[in-house]
Amino acid sequence: MVKMERKPSQIQAPTYGRLVTVLSIDGGGIRGIIPAVILDYLESQLQELDGEDARLADYFDVISGTSTGGLVTAMLTAPDQNGRPLYAAKDIKPFYLNNCPKIFSQKGGWFGKTWKLIGSVFGPKYNGKYLHSLVKEELKEIRLKDTLTNVVIPTFDIKSLQPVIFSTYEAKRCPKMDPYLSDICIGTSAAPTYLPAHHFQIEDPKQETEPPTEYNLIDGGVAANNPTLVAITQVTKQIFDKNPDFSFIKPTDFDRFLVISLGTGAAKNEKMYDSIHAAKWGILSWLFHKSSTPLIDAFSQASADMVDLHNSVVFQALHSEDSYLRIQDDSLDGTVSSVDIATQENLKKLVETGENLLKKPVSRVNLGTGVSEPVANSGTNQDALKRFAKLLSDEKKLRDLKSPVTNKSSTKVLMHAIN
Repeated sequence: MVKMERKPSQIQAPTYGRLVTVLSIDGGGIRGIIPAVILDYLESQLQELDGEDARLADYFDVISGTSTGGLVTAMLTAPDQNGRPLYAAKDIKPFYLNNCPKIFSQKGGWFGKTWKLIGSVFGPKYNGKYLHSLVKEELKEIRLKDTLTNVVIPTFDIKSLQPVIFSTYEAKRCPKMDPYLSDICIGTSAAPTYLPAHHFQIEDPKQETEPPTEYNLIDGGVAANNPTLVAITQVTKQIFDKNPDFSFIKPTDFDRFLVISLGTGAAKNEKMYDSIHAAKWGILSWLFHKSSTPLIDAFSQASADMVDLHNSVVFQALHSEDSYLRIQDDSLDGTVSSVDIATQENLKKLVETGENLLKKPVSRVNLGTGVSEPVANSGTNQDALKRFAKLLSDEKKLRDLKSPVTNKSSTKVLMHAIN
């Protein structure tokens, strides 16, 4: 009997299944280590069910990420030379541990910190050179339309003062929305005051007489630090546009969505700021206060929480709250809540935070108070991820069974094996 080799595969269209599956990853700098730990666990559960070659891109119709989440999204969905994901989920944590100290170089001592503070008044805190070269080296000339599943990455154009949502759906339709994946990652990660804005152009080969489209991008967290709703909106747009992949679903069918939304942690419980002190702040204090950036913290956290509140209301109203899982830790304290303190000690604490978060109870926002609270009889986040892994596995198997592409391929392999 001839040995059957596993062919590189992409997720089959949702029209062959029952659900639309969405994975979303917040922004948060080095705190991207926290969702990296969660993703490693989720992928390991999928591998227990479907074999060690299982990858997250095989199960989600859309993977969305902002800022550091956008980088993780690209790593999970960019194809390698064999047409499989460039990174397994287990490889993301080591990637962060190895590279964050070089992206966010820590100048030691009182003089180094003072010099960095003075420098950040006149320019970005970090020059971004290492991050830019690293991303371009990893992603090379992979374009948005090449991703192994659909990705959605928010950015913000500082010149036009409007969000720019990079979506695989749009990239396949419009060449001007199909930049290099590396440019998108650099743009969505360009947090104001931390990293420089990113400029690039795209020419449409079919419109040689038209000027190239210009992008002037900063961190997507300015528009959507929690990109879950942006991802769902992109799917809804496909439904309105009569995309045959979504012929089985209506725009209001939120009960057909299966959504995992991963936060990067917050320091809410520490109560770092209060109005008595903030009333006296000027420009510098809003930008720099005890190793944090209150203005950016406020914008990014407000954006993330509004999305979570919206999704919680909709899913609960449709009695499908069990199809929406938000994993977030609001109890970060000290340097762990920072987006850029990349010391070995702090990175280790972030890993531990992610591991501890797996063991915490499933939480859901209280629609009355807006505060996230444990859900009775729902177990831990670990338990919930196991349940979601089973649902994702069953959905994939159903699609593979019903898809003529998969069935045709399987029949060929089987006939070749018999002969």
